[in-house]
Amino acid sequence: MKIAFVYPGQGAQKNGMMQDFYEKDDSARELFDTASQISGYDVPDLCFHEKEELNQTKYTQVCLMTACLAATDFLREQGIEPDATCGLSLGEYTALVASGAMSFEDAVKLVTIRGKIMEEAAPDIGGMSAVIGMSEDDLRSAIDGIEGVYVANFNCPGQIVITGYKEAVEKAGEVLKEKGAKRVITLKCSGPFHSPIMENAGKELRKHIDEITFSDLKVPYAANLTGDLVHDSSEIPKLLEKQVSGSVRMQQDIEALRNAGVDTFIEIGPGKTISGFVKKTLEGVNIYNVETIEDAMRVAEEVRKTMEEEK
Repeated sequence: MKIAFVYPGQGAQKNGMMQDFYEKDDSARELFDTASQISGYDVPDLCFHEKEELNQTKYTQVCLMTACLAATDFLREQGIEPDATCGLSLGEYTALVASGAMSFEDAVKLVTIRGKIMEEAAPDIGGMSAVIGMSEDDLRSAIDGIEGVYVANFNCPGQIVITGYKEAVEKAGEVLKEKGAKRVITLKCSGPFHSPIMENAGKELRKHIDEITFSDLKVPYAANLTGDLVHDSSEIPKLLEKQVSGSVRMQQDIEALRNAGVDTFIEIGPGKTISGFVKKTLEGVNIYNVETIEDAMRVAEEVRKTMEEEK
């Protein structure tokens, strides 16, 4: 058995996420409190109470990463370790901490800055939409000539995300539906993320990335920008800089993990977004979700049982 820990990105956040970890696990509580001290935000309050601020980029990123890592630490306390990691956009930072390349404290500093930079780079001018049921070639052909819209994510077969200026994304959505897309879904994101519009934001972020010391990877992680596994931590700064304005190759990341022998995907975080991508991309793999302490206990038991049977 080879295990990948996989993490959702912005848009998966929800009020109450991972609250039981905070209430019942001392390590998780310490993680949330550390995130509050470093970021200057009341992370538990933002995560656990009905606050619309959770959907603001500058708050979302540190909150979602912290919640996912609290659950990761608990799962590891049950004896479950990854052979590789992967995350969608913001989730790549969570994956980097889980892979051993970056400390939690440094990740909180960097993600807090990243959230502010991304929110301020293009305030209220951008948007993103998921396009369901259309091939890449057909999508590119349909949006060709619509200025200000770009391909943001390759999530899985039949699901591609477009990004750009709000009006351009809305216009593209109408055209795509006319051209045969089954659905076009507006996402809970406040900017034109993963588009050339964000290039300067990536350059600004790089200044802060270069202040971080990255450790050797304990396990490889799959990078959004390349759609392939990274084994050398010296590649990380450039990958994180370019990720802000580059397309996220999630489908290719999932395929790369499978090609590396991963047969068990554990999505850690709210919702089942990445699990859905895995199901639509691969066959014959095990997929688990960890969103609560009960989930973590059950998944750990099932994984340990399978590992024993394989011995």
